[in-house]
Amino acid sequence: MGRVQQARQVLRKHFGFDDFRDAQQQVVSSILERRDTLVIMPTGGGKSLCYQLPALMMDGVTLVVSPLIALMKDQVDALRARGIPAGMINSSQNWEEQKEVLDLMRRDEIKLVYVSPERFRAASFTRSLETTRIAMLAIDEAHCISQWGHDFRPDYMRLGSVVEQLGRPLCSAFTATATPDVREDIQRQLGLREPSVFVSGFARDNLSFNVSEIDRKIDKSVRLRELIDAYGTGIIYCATRKSVEAVSAELREDGIAHCAYHAGLSNSEREAAQERFMRREVPVAVATSAFGMGIDRADIRFVCHYEMPGSVEAFYQEAGRAGRDGKPAYCELLFMYADKRVQDFFVEGANPEVRKIREVYDFIRSRCNDQHEMFLPVDEITEALPGRNNPMAVHTAIGHLVRRGYLERFDVPGEQLRGTRLLKPEVDARGLELPEADLLEKRRRDLDKLKAVVQMAYAKECRQSWILRYFGEPVEKDCGRCDQCSRESVARTLLPDEFVILQKALSGVARMSYRHSRYEWQPRYGRTKIMHCLLGKNDARLTQSGLDELPTFGILQELGAKFISRLFEAMEEAGLVEIEQGEYPLLRLTESGARVMFGEDEVALDWPEAARPAPSRKKKAAVASPDDVQDRELYRKLVALRDRMRRARGNAPAYTIFPNAVLAQLADLKPADADAAMQVKGIGPAKAESILPAFLELIAGREPEEV
Repeated sequence: MGRVQQARQVLRKHFGFDDFRDAQQQVVSSILERRDTLVIMPTGGGKSLCYQLPALMMDGVTLVVSPLIALMKDQVDALRARGIPAGMINSSQNWEEQKEVLDLMRRDEIKLVYVSPERFRAASFTRSLETTRIAMLAIDEAHCISQWGHDFRPDYMRLGSVVEQLGRPLCSAFTATATPDVREDIQRQLGLREPSVFVSGFARDNLSFNVSEIDRKIDKSVRLRELIDAYGTGIIYCATRKSVEAVSAELREDGIAHCAYHAGLSNSEREAAQERFMRREVPVAVATSAFGMGIDRADIRFVCHYEMPGSVEAFYQEAGRAGRDGKPAYCELLFMYADKRVQDFFVEGANPEVRKIREVYDFIRSRCNDQHEMFLPVDEITEALPGRNNPMAVHTAIGHLVRRGYLERFDVPGEQLRGTRLLKPEVDARGLELPEADLLEKRRRDLDKLKAVVQMAYAKECRQSWILRYFGEPVEKDCGRCDQCSRESVARTLLPDEFVILQKALSGVARMSYRHSRYEWQPRYGRTKIMHCLLGKNDARLTQSGLDELPTFGILQELGAKFISRLFEAMEEAGLVEIEQGEYPLLRLTESGARVMFGEDEVALDWPEAARPAPSRKKKAAVASPDDVQDRELYRKLVALRDRMRRARGNAPAYTIFPNAVLAQLADLKPADADAAMQVKGIGPAKAESILPAFLELIAGREPEEV
């Protein structure tokens, strides 16, 4: 019987599948032929089986390097449930528990052992494996080994030398996302020998990728409610702990069951949150990017990036956690350019200048005692350094010094802090040997990754096609599902009054640009600021720049932000304006746009009629934020009334009655009747008849008779 037939038997016996999926058979065959193997397979593609199955067919134990303890536990529990002898070794276990697994390995009584990368910090651990017959070293989440990857982890950098110390066993590496550069770096770092490389199934045919350009945070809140209402089960990714807590508070107020997850929580709190989501106790998770590695919940119907991620790799990997059951799922980035500031902070924190590393070292050296030890936490070091300092950058600088052998960090018995010890006290800051060129190159690449996210958001082509090209994959056809593919663009000749509106919009772009010639304009501002100027926004940043004195300030105020936003999209699609990428994306008036502005050319345009209000229609009241409510007491009473209504309706979600933004507007406007209340965005005829009367009673100072 051939090895492939044997593999199918093992597949049926232990995993319950009749046949392999996609490239699994080729990967398994490569490993069974004892060839080093690199596998790039998207989330949900079945990577784990590609090393688990061969492990059962080879003599010895397979070591699986995995970065998350919770993921290890899930994998080990699942293997044991199938009758497969498996174990793990990580920092959550005491020495006796680890020793028990090591003894099983020496006796050849276990097939798969999951090991956290930090275990290899101790040379004694690697030595303890010398008497073990190792069949294969499988590196999961292998992109973590590359400084050019989106989730670099320093502990992974030891794995190349670990392979050598273990006698160079068969090595396989697995990841969901890796550009060609990162793939090459993984092979180089691990020293893979003429590896078989499999890039499989990057295109996710059941996912719809979408980008919504957002001007205000309150619009993000509204969009989140729409996504939850439409899709039910999903993950909301935030860039920071603060954002996770803010979004969680909003969902909690609206009665939406969810869990929150970020690094500021304790280990037990994070594990509990993940367990609640995995056991389907809550339909929604609000989390930072730390959440999701190894998440195997198949029914996730949406993934929303509340803020800009740091790379296209992170976006695609996190979005890929939707639709693992193969059914349609929806992925959306709520893109607000101002969010880039957070990612800029992260890039700065991950890439301190050599000057800063020397400054940190000099400070630590000056504060050490006679034993060359210092006991200040990183936050205090940050505050003590001159000038403004990014605490992340200080932490990263210490990490560089540890890896270069100048410092060592150690736990202080009985204290919740770590000490720092000089390993080469005779070396001063000027004598540090640091890889300045490599550090500069990493910073450049991290900035390029962030720039690519902005380019993806502004791209006017199929989202999945753009992403596939970014990863160096061939594109056969557009996906037909994303927001760009789904747009029905019908360009037509404009009516005279529409053409005048278009000329005003183009003049707004021109007035906020430098003019070199009649048809050549150098941009100075981004699209959002130009739109705000045309709308006459009361914004201090506009008035401080003197932009409120331009003749185009407020010239299209009566048309509304949604109309102007769609008009600018149509202008860009028609080639009248274009985004110029640089440190900031600036809006440029093209030569074609200048000709139309001067009335020298006509243009067919996808005119956004649906967004344009009729001249006689009263504008709905602007969306307010609960934080801005003047009458806080009335707002609290309205929230209490909504809670009573929710309970009377079987604990219905709060947003199905009225979202917080609607209650905020009602508290400020204090409408006397339904007609006045219906000027509030979010109150239509149906709710005006069924739900609104009780709120009007309360606003009028009367206790509602029915809820």
